[in-house]
Order: sequence, then C-alpha cells, then structure tokens
Amino acid sequence: MIIRERPAAWRLFFALRGSILHRIKWELVTTFSIAVIVTLAHGRVFSTKVTLTPIPFSLIGLALAIFLGFRNSTTYDRWWEGRRLWGDLLIHARSLARMWVQHVRPGGAEAAQTQLYRLIAFAHALRHALRGSRNTDSARFLSASEAERVASAANPADRILHLISQDLASASAHGHVEPIIAARIEDSLTALATVQAGCERLHGTPLPFSYTLLLHRTAHLYCLLLPFGLVDTIGFATPLVVGLVSYTFFGLDTIADEIENPFALLPNSLPLDAICRRIEIDLRDALGEADLPPPLQPVDFCLM
Repeated sequence: MIIRERPAAWRLFFALRGSILHRIKWELVTTFSIAVIVTLAHGRVFSTKVTLTPIPFSLIGLALAIFLGFRNSTTYDRWWEGRRLWGDLLIHARSLARMWVQHVRPGGAEAAQTQLYRLIAFAHALRHALRGSRNTDSARFLSASEAERVASAANPADRILHLISQDLASASAHGHVEPIIAARIEDSLTALATVQAGCERLHGTPLPFSYTLLLHRTAHLYCLLLPFGLVDTIGFATPLVVGLVSYTFFGLDTIADEIENPFALLPNSLPLDAICRRIEIDLRDALGEADLPPPLQPVDFCLM
C-alpha cells in the first residue's frame, strides 16, 4: 500500500513513486507515437485519407469513462472489504488474547502463550494462503509437532483454529475456564473462521474476465484511433490530447487491475505483512513480553 503525504501542487506532475506511470509507460509511448505519425501524415494511411469526426469518439469516450469508473468503484469495494476483514481479524485476535490471559485459570490444557502464539501463526498462515507464497512464518510460533501437522493440512489456517478449539474444550472440561467465557472464546474463533472465509471468497472470485477484457480492449482501441478523429480539428495539438486521454484511461484500467485482488504483492495491495506484525506485537505485549519486534515501516513509500 502506498503511504506518503500528498505532494505540493507543482510536485504532483513529477511524483513517480506511488504512481502507476511505470506500468503504462509503453502503452503511452505507443499511442503518443501513433498520434505523432497520424498528425504528420495529416490523417492519411498510405494514400488514403481516414476521415473521422470527433462525434463518435465523444459518445464512446463518455460511455467508456462511465464503465471504467464503475469498474474502479467495484474493485475499490473489494479492496475495502479486504481491509475491513483484516481489521476484524485484528480485533478478534486482541479480544481472544485478553480473554485467554485474564479469564483462563492457570493449569489449563495449554498456557496462554501457546494459544496467543497460535493466533499469530494463524494470521501468517492466512496471509501466505491468500498470496500463494510459502509459509515459513507460522512454524516460529508453533511446536515442532504442531508445525508439522499444520504444514501437512489442506487448510493450514483452519487447522490452527481447530488446535485452539480443541484445547479450549479440554480446558473447559477440566474447569479451567467458565462456561460463559468458553462460549465467548468459541464465538471469537468462529468470527476468525468467518474472516478467513471472507478473504478466501474475495481471493477466489475475481471480476468476470470477459468484462475486464471488454473494457481493456475498448480503451486501447479508442486511444489508438483517437488521433484520426482529432487531427483535422486540433492539428498539431493531437498528440498532447491523445497522451492525456490515454494516461487517464490506461491509468484507471491499471489501478482497477491492481486493487481487484487486495491481497496481492502489488504496490496498491493491502499491507498484510504490516498487519501480521501488528498482531504479533499486540499479542506478545498482552503476554507481558518485552522483546517486541518494531512495526513495519514503508520502504520507498510502499508498505507491504
């Protein structure tokens, strides 16, 4: 996620870090170059004059802008829902930490540290599952046998929740936790499972590809043909106008691509690494540990 202060007005034109310009630069170069060639040739292709008026481009451009705006709104809703789900995960992890530390009496089936470390492992397991990366973090917070069981599970994050629930049932059976507190803890575990399912739904259900492809093709065809509709009207200003329109349309299309999957490893994706570090800090602090890791900081204005 890009984290930086908004530059001053005159610096907005030169800010590259956090911009999507590097991802669309070749599309811009292509459309600008074609606009220059069309302008120099006065709209001729070989010996044929291509006569187009600005009217169809006005109609198509308006419709295209509306649909691009709708797609960006839809993908931002996905991005915001992903952030809300991980915010809920942080809330439930803190609540579980408080209940285990304060309300589960000593002598329970498992110490509070074991349970809180499992919650940290759960956050890391979910992060790696959503990003399709190799989970090397959860094992640091689990025993050797548990780490082996989690690694071999079809759903490692869900397996960790099962481990916590099993020990809760054992502690409740031995009278180490009041029934009402056990019910509250189980409700929080169910809430974590709900968060996991919500994240898996977002990750496994992208926007329909045909819809994305239609907008992508239309935007590129529009910008490639636009010089023929402008050259007879604005002359040598055609490349400048085409460049501005291309930057807007390609930029909107690219931003939607980046935030469609909020859990990816792109600059505008959610900072899952930083959230997992925040969970680790808060839960280890609840245990009274002093040697806590520092919060993750943005690198080149990008927080992962």
